Amino acid sequence: MTELSFEAAQKELEGIVERLERGQPSLDEAIALWERGEELLRLCLARLDAAHGKIEELAQRAESATPFLEPDR
Repeated sequence: MTELSFEAAQKELEGIVERLERGQPSLDEAIALWERGEELLRLCLARLDAAHGKIEELAQRAESATPFLEPDR
């Protein structure tokens, strides 16, 4: 099974939330949808955490690569 992109997981999660809010699924289906929603939420949060870590890493690298500049007097 191919791993979902963040955007695809988010879109599927939004669809699940809409279906549950409308109250259309049976109890068993609602439970299955809830479980799938939890999986998708964990995937999205993991991707966001990874992206945040990467951004911090890149920012630190950029700071260390920038030479110290004296302010104009």
